[in-house]
Amino acid sequence: MSSSSSAQRNSFSHQSRATAIGAISVFLWGLLALFTQLGGNRVPPFQMLAMTFAIAWLLMMCKGGLFGPSMLNVLRQPVRAWLLGVGGLFGFHFCYFQAMALAPAVEVGLLAYLWPLLIVLFSALLPGHKLHPLHLAGALAALLGCWLLLGSGDSGFEAQYWQGYVLALGCALIWSGYSVASRLVAGVPTAAVGWFCGATALLGLVCHLLWEVTVWPEGFMQWSAVVGLGLGPVGIAFFTWDYGVKHGDLRLLGVLAYGAPLVSTLLLVISGFAEPSLALLLASLLIVGGALVAGVLPGWLARRERLGAEIQGQKY
Repeated sequence: MSSSSSAQRNSFSHQSRATAIGAISVFLWGLLALFTQLGGNRVPPFQMLAMTFAIAWLLMMCKGGLFGPSMLNVLRQPVRAWLLGVGGLFGFHFCYFQAMALAPAVEVGLLAYLWPLLIVLFSALLPGHKLHPLHLAGALAALLGCWLLLGSGDSGFEAQYWQGYVLALGCALIWSGYSVASRLVAGVPTAAVGWFCGATALLGLVCHLLWEVTVWPEGFMQWSAVVGLGLGPVGIAFFTWDYGVKHGDLRLLGVLAYGAPLVSTLLLVISGFAEPSLALLLASLLIVGGALVAGVLPGWLARRERLGAEIQGQKY
């Protein structure tokens, strides 16, 4: 085996591992609705943002203290990394909360969840990346499945809520831009995201003090839900996503991201907060099918083309 072939195989293995790590975020984000239900929806959004991101910051501080790297050593990062990290984390949530206040939740969710499709499209702009038609086909199929889940029974978009719709589209652009642009700062360690979470918590606290009335969780279950959010969907999920988008297959991660609302709905059904439906079945088929089309077929076709080229080369 040639050294170049071995290097390619090692590179592919590293990318596959990073993609699998990034996919952990999709499952954790699927827990968001269940934890929110268990939390009783009492806590105002910016207060919840401050609390959960503070927990995420503490989680990374503890990880750094026990296993390294030292969080003081990763505090110093380029200005563009800070702008990208804090802008992505806080900017997305700020626009989302404002959109939810100005437009119906269903339409906001539908528009905001354009971000995985935009990741697939924007990834083609990166050096050395190509967009295969099957990546786009898989992303569109998964998007349709996501819209079936989120838009079931919706009455449609109305012009009077245009400001909320614009902010929801802003969410999609911010998160997709953050995810793709993270590839350009791949040298920034994932541990630095802990500091970005800390800055996001502070900004959330400022917004809470300006616009909200403090409401604390009640009882063990609600406090457990807040801690669970801070450790999982807000904590570990953002760290694994950072590693995945910096080192994994961005196009596949974009398609897999449509699995989050599917996981969320399935967990709500299992826990008794939602009922199974035909829309859930169709959405499951579209999302899983889209992930298979985008994740399996391009690689299979590429291997087939390489094999054909090798056979042709042996003939001549």
